[in-house]
Amino acid sequence: MSQIPVVYNDFYDICVPLTHRFNGTKFSKLVHYLQRSDFSNQLDFIHSSPVRYEDIKRAHANDYVQRVATGALLRNEVRQINLPINTQLIKRSFLALNGTYTTALKALETGVACHAAGGTHHAHYSHGSGFCVFNDLAFTALNLIEHGMVESVLILDLDVHQGDGTIDICHGKRGIYTCSLHCEQNFPFQKRQGTRDVPLDCHLEDNAYLDQLHRTLADISRDFTPQLVLYDAGVDVFLGDQLGNLDLTLEGVFKRDCIVLEHFKNCNIPIATVIGGGYSPSDADIARRHLSIFHAAVDVF
Repeated sequence: MSQIPVVYNDFYDICVPLTHRFNGTKFSKLVHYLQRSDFSNQLDFIHSSPVRYEDIKRAHANDYVQRVATGALLRNEVRQINLPINTQLIKRSFLALNGTYTTALKALETGVACHAAGGTHHAHYSHGSGFCVFNDLAFTALNLIEHGMVESVLILDLDVHQGDGTIDICHGKRGIYTCSLHCEQNFPFQKRQGTRDVPLDCHLEDNAYLDQLHRTLADISRDFTPQLVLYDAGVDVFLGDQLGNLDLTLEGVFKRDCIVLEHFKNCNIPIATVIGGGYSPSDADIARRHLSIFHAAVDVF
């Protein structure tokens, strides 16, 4: 293909305290690096747009959405999300939902598309959690099916943490298959049961991880043939991640991304990617790690 669609928005960054584990400026830093990369001419940058309010209610309780929109979250709800709740975060949370949905629509057109945000997989139906206000993966899958764009979606979550919120929202929903490869001894400490869950031991390295990934992709292929894949390419599997507990090298992360993209390209199944988690005091370090999935998309497609 000629160019890879990359969806982003200038309002994705948020202000957080310097000591906070979440890096609020990694999004603009990532786009900065992408626009100056040696493969930037192979990327087509597209701005995300506001989400339709009625669409959010397919993935989240109306009263919760209202409390987010008006900045009226309860104290315990803010504690669970663990981010400063302000107009900046509220605007970003609504924009990022439609960013992943737009990325999915572009993937259906072109075969692959990448969102320079997304992967907020800890947000549940009626509350946020773990730096996640709304769940863009569940939102996108549910609305694609509701609007008749596809009949079946695979949510492949390779963030180091289990996407418990995605599983919660999508449980029992027609046409959605959730698969999570995650570090068992890590947040969330109360795991959910998705369609396929693959718990991994701490400090797993490249070869063992990639072997498990190959087996998991083969298992999914026997169970389910999606019309679209939503791929959470979290880089918190990297050995230097602050919140990870797995020991993949940067080369291992890149191989992981290439394996996933090649697998679904060979199956002629469109794939939309989100960046997921990645934690470091340095926005530059995290942004460079997140480059992996974009670089892999250019190489594979």
